[in-house]
Amino acid sequence: MDLKTLLDTPPWDWPEDVGKTFLKYLVDRRAKESDRMIAADLAGDYVVINDELADALLAVVGSANEPEELRAKAAISFGPALESADTDGFDDADDLPPITERMFRKIQDSLRKLYLDVNTPKLVRRRILEASVRAVEPWHQDAIRDAYASGDQEWMLTAVFGMKYVRGFDEQILAALESADSEIQYEAVEAAGNWGLDAAWPHVVELVTDPDTPKGLLLAAIEAAGDIRPAEAREVLQELADSDDEEIAEAADEAIMMAEAASEDEFDEEEEEDDWIN
Repeated sequence: MDLKTLLDTPPWDWPEDVGKTFLKYLVDRRAKESDRMIAADLAGDYVVINDELADALLAVVGSANEPEELRAKAAISFGPALESADTDGFDDADDLPPITERMFRKIQDSLRKLYLDVNTPKLVRRRILEASVRAVEPWHQDAIRDAYASGDQEWMLTAVFGMKYVRGFDEQILAALESADSEIQYEAVEAAGNWGLDAAWPHVVELVTDPDTPKGLLLAAIEAAGDIRPAEAREVLQELADSDDEEIAEAADEAIMMAEAASEDEFDEEEEEDDWIN
């Protein structure tokens, strides 16, 4: 099988036994590194990930004999499964995550140990943090704080990414919005939107209304605008909803609809509270 074709194929159209193929490449150190990179990248997809594949990915991440890039790719691949397990839990027998609770715990414990090991390469440690914050644990607070305070641009980028998932970093997010690094600024906009950070509103509006805002950053700001101040989103985004750029117009339309729905829910909750008080 040519693994490269799978990169452009939706996961639901993958061959039924493709997980076994990924496993074969992950455990075979004689296989081409490019194929193993693809296998590590795709093995974490919700469609195929299971305990056996997770064990193989962990073996790659934890091995000092494996290429650094491959270890990093295997680490970040855990993100979706960890988030799914953390969000859905293990109590509903009819809707279980793709990995068992035992494996979930093993992954988190193993990633934490590798992260704290100073001999683990920087790139691998960064990807471990970026993956593991998808299921927040107490150690993430200090890890993100230290990474951001390091002054290292790469570590700061990882830290601001983590701030989307871990609470308690409003001041750092606001500072990161002013960063000259476009990647850090992008992650800060997403974090501000995720937490509905009201103090970020002026900066987000500035990005939305500035015709020179890069498209990727603009799309993030559009979504954040609807999350931060739903009641004011239409006024700010309506012009973009009429954009000739289809992707921008669709993003603005969706943000407006989501914001209006959120505003209605908030209004209904306030009415119910008033009725209860009266």
